[in-house]
Amino acid sequence: RDCKALDSITIPFSTLEIGREVFSGCTGLGEVVLLSDGIKKIGMRTFRECSSLQSIAIPSSVDEIGQSAFNSCKELREVVLNEGLTSIVSCAFSGCLSLQSIVIPSTVTKIGRHAFSYCNSLREVVLNEGLKKIGRNIFQSCKTLQSITIPSTVDEIGMSTCNECNNLRTIVLKEGIKRIKEYAFRKCTSLQSITIPSSINEIGLLAFHACINLREVRLSADVPKIKPNAFSRCPALERFLFPGISSRLEDIIQAGQVDAQNKIQQFMNQSEIEWERGGTIRIPVQVTRRRGDGWGLVQQHFRQIANWIKYYEIKEATTLFELALWKAKIDQEEDNIYERDCKKAKMNQAGDTDCRDRDLFRVDVPGPVKDAILQYL
Repeated sequence: RDCKALDSITIPFSTLEIGREVFSGCTGLGEVVLLSDGIKKIGMRTFRECSSLQSIAIPSSVDEIGQSAFNSCKELREVVLNEGLTSIVSCAFSGCLSLQSIVIPSTVTKIGRHAFSYCNSLREVVLNEGLKKIGRNIFQSCKTLQSITIPSTVDEIGMSTCNECNNLRTIVLKEGIKRIKEYAFRKCTSLQSITIPSSINEIGLLAFHACINLREVRLSADVPKIKPNAFSRCPALERFLFPGISSRLEDIIQAGQVDAQNKIQQFMNQSEIEWERGGTIRIPVQVTRRRGDGWGLVQQHFRQIANWIKYYEIKEATTLFELALWKAKIDQEEDNIYERDCKKAKMNQAGDTDCRDRDLFRVDVPGPVKDAILQYL
C-alpha cells in the first residue's frame, strides 16, 4: 500500500484504537487531528517514519503510546501529552530529530527503553512526580539536552539513561531514588558537578565514565556501593565532598562538644580524609582508586565518623533534655519555692531581692539512661 501522497488525516470520534503500522511510512503526512476522546491506545509503529509530520496532540483518553509509534518522524517539533496517559512504550519517539521539548504528565508511570533516544534537538525535558520506571537508553545521544530532573518516585535510573548527552550540564536527582545503573550518565562531557542523594545505595559500573569536565561529586554521609570505574576517565575530578555530615559535625562542635573535634580530626588524619574546621569533609579521588576495594575502605571510615557524630548529637540532646526539665520545674514551683526560701533566709525585708536557689530545681537524667542512649550505637 502506497500512502506517500496522503498529506492530512482526521481521526473521527468513533475510533477507539489506532492499530499498528496504519500510517507507517506515509512520508507526506503533515497533519494529524485526533478528534476522539475515546481512543485508548496508539498502536505499534502507527506513525513511524511520517517524516513530514510536525506536531501532534494526544487526547487525554489515550493511556498508552505504543512501541515506535512516532519513531523517525524527523520533522516532529511539538508533542502535547495530556493527563491520563500512563505508559510510553519503547522507541515511541526515538529519532525525532526536530523535537525540542517534552513534558511528561504526572499520570505517566513508565517510560520504555529508547523512548526519546537520538532526539538531537531535544533541549528541555520535564519528568513529573509519579513516574516510577525509566527504561534503558531513554535519552541516549540527545546531543542538545542541557538539564534533567529525575523525580523522587523513580526507583532506579536505567542503564544508559543519558549516555552521550554531551551538552547535559545539570542533573538533579531527587531523594527517593535508590539506584543509578550502568552507563547512566556516561560521556556527559559538559557535566561539572553532581549531588548524590542519601537514598541512593548503589552507583553502577561506568555510570559517570568519561565525564571529562566533572569536578565535584557531593555524597551523603552513608557512602553508597560504588561499582568499579563508576567515575573512571574523569580527569578533572579531584575530590568527593560530604556536605551533610560536615554540617552536622560543625553543629556539635559549636554546641560545645570540643572533644568530638579532636577525636574525629585525629581519625581523619590517619585515614587520609581531609577536613578543616568550618569546611567540608572531602576525600581525594586517588584514595578511592587504590588497588582492592578503595570505596569499601571509604565506607568503613565514614561509618565510624557517622557513628561518632551520632554519639555526640545524642549526648548534646540529653544535656538539652536536662535543661528543659530544670526549667519546667522552676516554672511549676516558682512561687512556692520563692516564699519558702525567703522565709528560711530571713530576707523578707530585702524588697525585690531574688533569693531563689535555682540549683534546687536541677533534674539529672540518670546515668544508666544516658549510657543506654549513648551506647546503642
